[in-house]
Amino acid sequence: MPTTTQPLYWTDFIADVSHLTLPDKFTYPFYYQAHPLAVIASEELQQKLTDFHPHTFDVATDNDSAIISVTDTENKVEQQGRMYGVLIVKDVDGKLGYLSALSGNASESVNNTSINFVPTIYQAYSESEYEQNMQVVINDINAQITELSSAEELKQLTQSLTIEEASFAQALQHQQALMRENKKARKEKRAWLDLQLGSQKNDSALSEAEYKEISIGLSRASVTDKKALQALKLQHQDCINAITAKLTVLTDEIAFLKKRRKQLSAKLQKHFFKQYQMLNIKGERKDLVELFAETIVKKPPSGSGDCAAPKLLQYAFEHNLTPVCMAEFWWGAQPKSEIRKHKHFYPACQSKCLPILTHMLNGMTVDENPLLTNPAENIDLEIVFQDDDIVVVNKPAGLLSVPGKSIKDSVYTRIQEKFPHATGGLIVHRLDMATSGLLMLALNERAHKHLQQQFINKEVNKRYVATIGTALTKRATENIIETTKSGDICLPLRVNLDDRPKQMVCYEHGKYAKTHWQVISKTVNTTKLFLYPITGRTHQLRMHCAHPDGLNSPIIGDTLYGTPANRLHLHAQRLSFTHPITKEKLTFEVDEDF
Repeated sequence: MPTTTQPLYWTDFIADVSHLTLPDKFTYPFYYQAHPLAVIASEELQQKLTDFHPHTFDVATDNDSAIISVTDTENKVEQQGRMYGVLIVKDVDGKLGYLSALSGNASESVNNTSINFVPTIYQAYSESEYEQNMQVVINDINAQITELSSAEELKQLTQSLTIEEASFAQALQHQQALMRENKKARKEKRAWLDLQLGSQKNDSALSEAEYKEISIGLSRASVTDKKALQALKLQHQDCINAITAKLTVLTDEIAFLKKRRKQLSAKLQKHFFKQYQMLNIKGERKDLVELFAETIVKKPPSGSGDCAAPKLLQYAFEHNLTPVCMAEFWWGAQPKSEIRKHKHFYPACQSKCLPILTHMLNGMTVDENPLLTNPAENIDLEIVFQDDDIVVVNKPAGLLSVPGKSIKDSVYTRIQEKFPHATGGLIVHRLDMATSGLLMLALNERAHKHLQQQFINKEVNKRYVATIGTALTKRATENIIETTKSGDICLPLRVNLDDRPKQMVCYEHGKYAKTHWQVISKTVNTTKLFLYPITGRTHQLRMHCAHPDGLNSPIIGDTLYGTPANRLHLHAQRLSFTHPITKEKLTFEVDEDF
């Protein structure tokens, strides 16, 4: 019986995978542990990618393929890290194989090992006549903007305006200084006049008529100064207005062209997005404009549809291949801002892929989203301390601090149920869902306000215990000052807008964040630490541990910035603060269970 001809980008397994059991459901792409089949396929792809790093790259593509290879040519740009993906598929005969893809445009990379990456969903290099014509118009506008912006008249008018404004500022400063001196002199003269008028015994005292005449003269001098100032302003302002009017004619034309270019670019971008006809297993197609119309952002972000996961699924559906499981991993250099470790598996991004993959996976049996289940449903919340004003609890890992969109069970709801007469906001600070440990709550508004102020004044002391997956060695960078036992990390943080709720290091817009750390113990492959957050940014401890300019090792079990484990090995072990009513200093400690 003849075998089915495999699609162009099909890859046979090198390893024997016949002993592996197929998953019952397809991978939930936003939170998963890679199936053994996906791990093997990834390792085989990584073996082919070995030559990619740290070598340099050239482009080698044609209109019908995206075959990538490596060259070791000198004087080329070193490869930047990027996401790659594998999709395990079955053909119509039930044979297993896999597809490979890289995120972004395949034409940005190159060729030596003949890796068949599935092509982009919409090949931008094979432009339609409409796209070519639109690009010609936009290019023409760009040329006009460049010509107008570099025109000699524009430069001269801009220079003249700068000179005139500087001259005006100098003249104005001089005139105002002169007026202050004149005002001071007039004030002294008036004081002398008052003294002369009031001296009855002085033969040289002024008469009232003389006093009035001199006083009127001083008032006139004041008016003269003010008129001189007004005349100066009018003179320079007329000159500035004349230059500005000529300049506005040119700048308005440039502004109009820029606005027109923006409109045409948006129209062309929308056209491109509509060419991405995303397919699902039921044969339904939706373009990117449709898929993002119901989201908060309304419009597809740049690069939507070019990530590995959509490419892989699209190719599988178009070639009658049944998806089995998938995984995406990072290959190459660590980026400066995000946490991306070489060869580590990562979920699909939220901002670009969530609307797309939600549609593409419609009709398939997919693993449940674990974030929709409550892992702490049957776990008790231990109360460490309570009185009429506050309560301190030992939050178990997996329990939310406050209700979420899908899970309402939380420390807040449980305390609200246990203390129905409590007033105020209850929650004073929070712990991540995956973090366990000490959490304090206020049972009335007075206590809540006082405890909040303690946090603002940095009077609350917190100590965490964490285990990272590396035995720390002595080192130092500009962001971390280390001995073999302790150090400080200062890395500014902000939310990753493309992949919420993850954070990223950002020196331009990030908020100051500082953590002190201290080694408790070490093994060959791990280090147990005390972590002291000096500031309280979202995911601060997790980011400061995982980032290469921090400890360069994620906390064990950190599914956002590291790899899964039995749980996140982060525990709020010690909490010290002043009782809001009695003013007693309180300190609580609860040991970790990992």
